[in-house]
Amino acid sequence: MGRRAFLTLALVAALLLGAGGRAKAEPATIHAGWLVVPNMIFPMMPMKPEVLHHYGKSYVLDLIHFTGTPPQITALAAGQIDLSPISFSAFALAVTNAHLADLRIIADGLQDGAPGWQTNSFLVLKDGPIHKVEDLKGQVAASNAFGGAVDIGMRVMLRKHGLEDKRDLAIIEVQVPNMKAALAERKAALIAPLPPFTNDPELKSISRALFEQREALGVSQTIILTARTGSLAKNRAAWVDFLEDQLVFLRWLTDPPNHTAAVALAAGFNKTSPEKLDWAFTHADSYRDPKGLPDLKALQSNLDMMTELGFAKERVAVDKYLDLSLVTEAASRIN
Repeated sequence: MGRRAFLTLALVAALLLGAGGRAKAEPATIHAGWLVVPNMIFPMMPMKPEVLHHYGKSYVLDLIHFTGTPPQITALAAGQIDLSPISFSAFALAVTNAHLADLRIIADGLQDGAPGWQTNSFLVLKDGPIHKVEDLKGQVAASNAFGGAVDIGMRVMLRKHGLEDKRDLAIIEVQVPNMKAALAERKAALIAPLPPFTNDPELKSISRALFEQREALGVSQTIILTARTGSLAKNRAAWVDFLEDQLVFLRWLTDPPNHTAAVALAAGFNKTSPEKLDWAFTHADSYRDPKGLPDLKALQSNLDMMTELGFAKERVAVDKYLDLSLVTEAASRIN
């Protein structure tokens, strides 16, 4: 082989190797379902890549919006999403009804009712006729999604006071942004909005809390981050990088010197004023574990309550569906 031919082959080989290297370096895409910001913080991560270690390098997020957690079950089953921030109640339905035996709990999402932290409020009109839970008999109550954590909290409290859906009152689905209007226009006597909507000054001016989710369920592992084993195995390194970035981002959001910037980021995402979100990332917000670990005792209690009250077909054992190895590895990287 002549020198020129040898150099040409060497150049082609180098180009092919370079192309292969670039292909391997392409970040994995994590198709992520989400509901509400700032309840869920990872949808804001692409807006602040400079805070993160791995975004755009080993992974990127493709965000897919849902109005509640139960609709994510269908998307998980169809392989349309990889990451599902799902309520404890929807998780039970996913493994008992949809038979997603390969669904795994990989990290904490948020917890309701942790001592010293926020709990969801169930609201009625301030000048309305509802003064105790029993007054809801014959009325309409609004839930954001049947089978969601807030929906279960509502039904548990109603049952504690002898009220059942369809027998004593009607529970309807209303999207969270529309709940204020449903209450104001007396289309629903009880609503269960989520932050940031709960903190709307106009809603506060016309409503009062009838009860809180903490009264119905105690501490709730309201949202858990879940994924199917196939997706985790395919891109394990990218998943660990994502979880590390989320923990780093949580630390940045909750660091008091960053509060103004953090609130501005959430306000920008929601296209609202920062004043409406000043409560976010403080103790007026939901609790998020700084190491990304869910409260397994609360989660098992929540799931057992669903079974005892007939909301789940069978008992779901949390430890059968756990894979906290990824978030544990992610947390170990952070000083």
